[in-house]
Amino acid sequence: MKNIVIAAGYATRLYPLTENFPKPLLQIGESSILGRLIADIDGIEEINEHIIVSNHKFVRHFEEWAKTVNTRCPIRIIDDGTETNETRLGAVKDLLLAINECNVDEDILVIAADNILDFSFRGFVDSFKEKGTSMIMCHNEPRMERLQRTGVIAVDDNMKVLEMQEKPEKPVSNWAVPPFYIYKKSDLPLIKDCMNHGCGFDAPGNLAHYLCERTEMHAWEMPGHRFDIGSLDSYEEAKRKFSE
Repeated sequence: MKNIVIAAGYATRLYPLTENFPKPLLQIGESSILGRLIADIDGIEEINEHIIVSNHKFVRHFEEWAKTVNTRCPIRIIDDGTETNETRLGAVKDLLLAINECNVDEDILVIAADNILDFSFRGFVDSFKEKGTSMIMCHNEPRMERLQRTGVIAVDDNMKVLEMQEKPEKPVSNWAVPPFYIYKKSDLPLIKDCMNHGCGFDAPGNLAHYLCERTEMHAWEMPGHRFDIGSLDSYEEAKRKFSE
């Protein structure tokens, strides 16, 4: 299984902090946001490589970072060629770039690089192996305003995904979807062809929304919490919370 990290955004909401530095490499305690994610995923024996997709503006930062971390699995940095937020490819196109450039032909864990978790991806991979289908991570979100700003899924009693909405005005459930997915090797042909069938490309959830209408998928409930670093205030809060 490949771990594909989408890290090609420009984090304009954190300017000036991220104007010339990538958000995933911001320091949190003794590590970085990305470093914390990689440290956990690297310990999962099914993972054999970390593929990190950067934009051209920040690719050298990731290449230098990769030289400083000690991991079991090799790290490969992919440059998507963009240099501004206005010309960014979008998460789905960045994923397709990684799949094609690295000739990926196996199961893939796909994650966004700007979150801190207080739980391991180990359970997510175990659930994937148990269900035998592509997987979506989810969590219970009681606040309507937050459900209206994210992906939302409806599931049956076995956590099979029945429907996925993107930023719905009327959410079908309280199951919100963070940017973490596992896609089965047998679904790669659907993924590679998604742009030819109108799949959205800006957010990682666009692909899950596209796939759940075309292949069987299950959901896994997060056993803990995630901290989404999307503003200067949330970054300062994360530093206080996770540096203790």
